[in-house]
Amino acid sequence: MIVLKRIKAKFSFLQKYRYSWVMMIASIWTFIDLSYWYIGLSSADDKNYTGEVISTNAIYLRCAIVFIMSLFMAYILIFKLKQRFRNYPLVVNLLIKTTILLSASFVMNFFIHLFHSLFILDLTILHGLQNFFWNASSFVWLMDHSVGWIILFLLTQITIEINEKYSPGVFWDILIGKYIQPKVQKRIVMFIDLNDSTPLAEKLESKENFKFIRDFIYYVSTALIEYDGRIYQYVGDEIVVSWLYTPKNVVKCIDALALSARLLKRNSNYFLKRYGVVPEFKAGIHAGEVTVGEIGIIKKDIAMSGDTMNTAARIRTSCTEFERKFIASKDLLDSVEINWLVESLGFVDMKGKTEAMELFVLNLQV
Repeated sequence: MIVLKRIKAKFSFLQKYRYSWVMMIASIWTFIDLSYWYIGLSSADDKNYTGEVISTNAIYLRCAIVFIMSLFMAYILIFKLKQRFRNYPLVVNLLIKTTILLSASFVMNFFIHLFHSLFILDLTILHGLQNFFWNASSFVWLMDHSVGWIILFLLTQITIEINEKYSPGVFWDILIGKYIQPKVQKRIVMFIDLNDSTPLAEKLESKENFKFIRDFIYYVSTALIEYDGRIYQYVGDEIVVSWLYTPKNVVKCIDALALSARLLKRNSNYFLKRYGVVPEFKAGIHAGEVTVGEIGIIKKDIAMSGDTMNTAARIRTSCTEFERKFIASKDLLDSVEINWLVESLGFVDMKGKTEAMELFVLNLQV
């Protein structure tokens, strides 16, 4: 158990998130394939058409081969293909990845036939190869073994796209109706905004400016997700992210902020070469009660509202007024001891607030 925890600790949140998808996909694909194979073979009039028989050993063998190959295909899909084709149009993206996965599924079927012939039917390798190529030459067999996998590959990719559109966890909350009835929660809310966005927009051509913002959001979002941040929305070059309020999540929020700055600094050569400028940003953070609920009819989403949201946005605006990068409220920092990180700005009058708020500058080492 301790060894397992140490292994998990070495993986980032994003890696654990992706590996969980790999395991889930492989398990679902294996279950569906086994069910389809079993039902199809049980109801087939000609049991000798595929050269396969149903037995306990045949089931175990098929499960093992399909699961191992599905792990491989899911890994390629999540870790390689998604990154390789992420800038392609969605339709092209889906078609290319489906074609690659379908090719891998034929390799999987080759191994299934070969090992089934060797270990279940007690045939020679030559007979196993003949069995596979004889079946593969049949149009009916090809359709029977292709259409199902194509549909499964497309549904898997669409599910992943929908889940990531809403940020990890949000689609599941919508699916189970967690927030159909609004809930009041205490949350950490952080508003992140790109510095000097107007001069940058004037300097860069419109499409290049958009790509610049997209790259900026990519690196910052990677850091936020790494520390379990739930990205609420993107508004132009602004990112709104939240965590449930706990002392542990306060630290995660600050760590996410520091990692965001480090990732941009680490990729400064890329930004300079591509755009001639390295992005910098400001952030305002507050903690308090928000009302969380499901909104929308055609397009559903999880929305947050309340004074906490407005206050966090105004704290972000204070960064410009005080010429500081990262400012947080006392409400956020009350539960953690990080005196070495903060510098008090004193009590500040905030627009729309009847009482002044004590604000702190976060002096993060990046």
